Amino acid sequence: MNLLVTLDSKYIRPLKVMLASLFINNRSEKFDIYLMHSRIKDEEIDDVERFIAGYGQKLFVIKIDSSYFENAPVVFHYTKEMYYRLLAYKFLPANLDRILYLDPDILVINPIRGLYEIELDGYLYAAAHHSVLPVKKINSIRLYPYKISAYFNSGVLLMNLDLQRKLLDEKTIFEFVEKNRSKLIMPDQDIINVLYANQIKSLDEKLYNYDVRYYKYYKKITNKNCDMDFIIRNTVILHFCGKKKPWNSSYNGQFHSLYKHYEKLAIPE
Repeated sequence: MNLLVTLDSKYIRPLKVMLASLFINNRSEKFDIYLMHSRIKDEEIDDVERFIAGYGQKLFVIKIDSSYFENAPVVFHYTKEMYYRLLAYKFLPANLDRILYLDPDILVINPIRGLYEIELDGYLYAAAHHSVLPVKKINSIRLYPYKISAYFNSGVLLMNLDLQRKLLDEKTIFEFVEKNRSKLIMPDQDIINVLYANQIKSLDEKLYNYDVRYYKYYKKITNKNCDMDFIIRNTVILHFCGKKKPWNSSYNGQFHSLYKHYEKLAIPE
């Protein structure tokens, strides 16, 4: 399976935790990890490569010229590396037909092959949109006059590279960024939703992009069926969305202890 990550040095530790959870819960699988970056030090890359090789997996490094998205808006805890997933099709090997992008603030707690093999049948991406009503309304208002029927989360993206090479145009992306820079609060995610929402296959968020901030909400809307037992047995991806991250000492979210468990396995100190 092909996996894509894009990050800078600040996210290397979370990357290791995410990858450890992936490898531990998918022991029989072989992964090619493609790391896109523009400014990670060579010794840090070597460290990540040793870490991945320790699990019997392979790392492929793609260094992006720092001029790409040099002047694009960056806000909050985001970095310009978030944009690289938008142009991944341009830099990845031509023989790859699909790849799964994962944010580093994720835990993979069940087998991932079912997600990876989802039929894309003409879609550019497969992704989940979080159904929390206030989120949908806010993004609809914020991105007006663009019509957003569902706001997809870009932290988990199954990419149809063959189709992207045919249909995506980096000029269109750059022009959109320049025209709407004052509106882009979650920049790469906003771009994907405005330009390509109609070509995104919807995934079940409770399985493939579970927002850990909304445990009580998910439980309520499923008549308590989406409880902790369901999540541990069925959910593939837990996503620690938002500014508060589980590797920070001040974090006290629902799945903090689970994250710390995998952190200890990934980085024993």
